[in-house]
Amino acid sequence: MMMVNTEHVVDAIDAHQTVGHGAHGPELLGLSAEGWVYVGITIFLILAFTKFKFHRLIADALDKRIAEAKQQLEEAKAIRAEAEKLLADARARHAASAGDADAIIAHAEEEAKAMLAKAEKDAAELTVRRAKMAEDKIEAAERQALAEVRATAAEAAAKAAGTIIAQKHGADADKALVDRTIAGLNRLN
Repeated sequence: MMMVNTEHVVDAIDAHQTVGHGAHGPELLGLSAEGWVYVGITIFLILAFTKFKFHRLIADALDKRIAEAKQQLEEAKAIRAEAEKLLADARARHAASAGDADAIIAHAEEEAKAMLAKAEKDAAELTVRRAKMAEDKIEAAERQALAEVRATAAEAAAKAAGTIIAQKHGADADKALVDRTIAGLNRLN
């Protein structure tokens, strides 16, 4: 029975020590430094997604790139259909003239492959350029948002400084400053 009482005393002392200083150091409003970091990150993310609509900018850029890729694929399909039509025409001429048909077919196939390769290359280059443009737009939006935040912070700091000066600097301080200035003028003469 005596053992139980000492265990309660040890538990109470441990609880008192952890309540006073926190498990990982000092706390403010019940949060440790790590907790305040999480609060700051959460506020930043909420602002980024609600006020600055970064997710919409990214989604719009991605949607635009997807639409462009689809359009390029449609163009490539049209080119392929055209190439297949040329191939079919070449085969029809083959029936009419057996001697020239092999050369015409080979030429049509080469043209189709070249057109398809060029279309794929152009599509890849355009996609890279569009991605770079989207990244540049996102970076510009980030820079603009940062500038706006800095301007707001500077304005708030100026207002706070004005308020503090107005509160701390009264008529008594003005009188002492004027008296010192007048006394300094007398010494110069």
